Amino acid sequence: MSDTSAPRWIDPIACHYPEYGTREVETNPHLSHQVTWIETTRFRPKMHLVGRLRYYYKWPGHGGGLWWRTRYWPTRRRVLNIRGEYNPKTKRREKTIVDKRPIWWMLAFAVLLLLPFIVPAGSYNTVMSAAAVFAIYTAINLCWMLIVGTAGIFSLASYAVVGAAAYGATYLAIHLGLPWWALPLIGSLIGLGFGVMIALPAMRLDGFYYALLTLGVVELCRVYVVQSREFGSATGGLYGAPSYLPASLGQSAKLMVSYYIAILVMTLALFTYRFIDGKRLGRLLRMAPEKKEAFAQACGVDFIRARIMVFLLSSTALGFIGGFYATHFGGASPNLFSFDTLLLSLAMLVIGGIGRSEGAVAGTVIVVFIDRVLIDLGPLRYMLIGAIMLGVVLFLKGGLFGIKQQFRTWRNKKKSERRATRAEKGGEMLPEEATEIEDKDQVFFRRFDKMQRDFLKRLVTDAVVDEHRTRPLGQHSEALERLLIYFRRQGQVDKYAVMVLEEFKAYRIVALSGHRGTAPRVVEDKNYPSPEEAYHALFLRRVQDLLES
Repeated sequence: MSDTSAPRWIDPIACHYPEYGTREVETNPHLSHQVTWIETTRFRPKMHLVGRLRYYYKWPGHGGGLWWRTRYWPTRRRVLNIRGEYNPKTKRREKTIVDKRPIWWMLAFAVLLLLPFIVPAGSYNTVMSAAAVFAIYTAINLCWMLIVGTAGIFSLASYAVVGAAAYGATYLAIHLGLPWWALPLIGSLIGLGFGVMIALPAMRLDGFYYALLTLGVVELCRVYVVQSREFGSATGGLYGAPSYLPASLGQSAKLMVSYYIAILVMTLALFTYRFIDGKRLGRLLRMAPEKKEAFAQACGVDFIRARIMVFLLSSTALGFIGGFYATHFGGASPNLFSFDTLLLSLAMLVIGGIGRSEGAVAGTVIVVFIDRVLIDLGPLRYMLIGAIMLGVVLFLKGGLFGIKQQFRTWRNKKKSERRATRAEKGGEMLPEEATEIEDKDQVFFRRFDKMQRDFLKRLVTDAVVDEHRTRPLGQHSEALERLLIYFRRQGQVDKYAVMVLEEFKAYRIVALSGHRGTAPRVVEDKNYPSPEEAYHALFLRRVQDLLES
């Protein structure tokens, strides 16, 4: 029994056929088509900032100028790696500095050059002495980084090479009367010989076993110099090497000159690192990372020879630094072979980040500042260094200079999560998909289609379904007509249709492929005896897809 209070729809063209009488069916109450638009505009979910904050300036296009082609002589590297791009939003040409490291390096060198003039007078001696030690240790760590990071050899004998060169150069200078400028050269030869001696086991040993071997070499050197009378076992070191500083200079002038000379040595170490890591040897070793040597060897890369070459070049550079160490401090002490020095140096590399030159510099700054400037803390400064090192190991993957990449990974993860929540705003597409569509009309069309689907879902009632069942073709009420018009204007891809198997006897529902020459896809095996039943079954399937969308 029908509800008499429900709205009734009268067929307006029934008057043309008076013999059939007036057609009247139950229908839905009138619903304004703007209801979904009003609800969508009132919907205010919690929004999060998504995307990258442009905190740097975008330069306009360079036009016909060629200033950006300036190179480092004698290399082919640009002074600044600048990428030109077109901004589709502002409709203009822009330039972006891809690699900003040269700018930061220049600023850091400017600070180092101005450091003697900005240090307070009360702490001048302490800070300048620590700054010179920082420059020397940075040079050592850069060469050590070549061995550990570039060559992939876990050697712990880098400071042993420096100590052997310092002791050997001091010993020869005392007995042969060599000038100060000969000590770094003598140290280079000693470092090369020492490197050859400890590089031979690297051809057979690898990883943890080679680290144990080099640690044993360091301990043997320490025991030898501590017990040897010729190397100053009674005086706590071997001293008497000539200094490059004139005796006429005052204390402050000596500190300033020694600081600038140490900065020069650090700069030479940086160029050595760049020359080895950024050239052919570094590229060859990047083809043979850990546990992929077989692949590199199959490609024709002699990675063992490349590793040994890097090891020997680094040992020569370490020997040069050892000779400079002797002329800078006037000799050498057993502290170069001590386990404490080795642990502090490992802390420098771990804190800054292994495999990056800027990491070696930053880690050395932090450790030397705590160890040499904050000396009033006593033993607590070593606990502070250990705490920083532990925090870096636990929370950072690549040291201090791995924070940027780690933050980008975390930010991309959060962007994906927040974009998933933002999809509730429109529901028609994800925001990252909208940014990749150049034709913005597609974005607004899909947004309109989503609101239209939300509106049409309200029109699907038992009365509308029953009306379509009684008369699939012909004039319909407003609600049913809106549904049918929406279904009819859909695209041809996977659009439902009725296929005639046998006229007036068998009909089947199929889905069109939308491509010329491709047969339609059978949706179900059920056959319908009349076209009216097939039309209604097709309508029910479309309604089901609409409600599930």
